[in-house]
Amino acid sequence: MPTILRARSVLAVRDLARSARFYIEVLGFVEDPIQAPGWRFLSKDACALMLGECRDEVPASETGNHAWFLHLLVDDVDAYYRDVVARGAATIDAPADRAYGLREFVLQTPDGHRMVVGQAL
Repeated sequence: MPTILRARSVLAVRDLARSARFYIEVLGFVEDPIQAPGWRFLSKDACALMLGECRDEVPASETGNHAWFLHLLVDDVDAYYRDVVARGAATIDAPADRAYGLREFVLQTPDGHRMVVGQAL
């Protein structure tokens, strides 16, 4: 079977410029050289995203528990939490140890997508 070389999460966002700024300035992503009208391609380390502008899409903030889109594992969850909070990220909870062996926190994007960031204990 062929090898998967890279994966990208695809997100519908209502304001492409605002969302891209959040991922770049708050979460530390960089813009990839790929360009297409209505899209922004971003990456940070092993994580890649495609943001697609969909101004009429139902905001993720209105989908409640269906707004989850990504679980990231990082090498220092507490440091990443401090960094993103200092840069203005809206968090749903602070880092906490979970019974399943991870220390995690949850943040929310400007569109209301939820993202879990964790580290193995």
